[in-house]
Amino acid sequence: MKYVAASEPGSLMYTAWQQADDPTKFVHLFEFADEAARQAHGSPEAVRQFEAVYRPDLVAGPVVFTDYRQIATNH
Repeated sequence: MKYVAASEPGSLMYTAWQQADDPTKFVHLFEFADEAARQAHGSPEAVRQFEAVYRPDLVAGPVVFTDYRQIATNH
């Protein structure tokens, strides 16, 4: 989270949720200012930083990324 805040001004929101009944499962939500910001978030250095944190504890197979588009919000 600190890396994203310090290095990715185009990342408007990044939040992580941990599954209540299985602490080995997480959901990460991102909002990017534009496509360039999304690509910067997926840069080799950013990915290296993220993998350095989660890779030692990865127990359920590879990380799966799924793109969604927001259709509603309360703000």
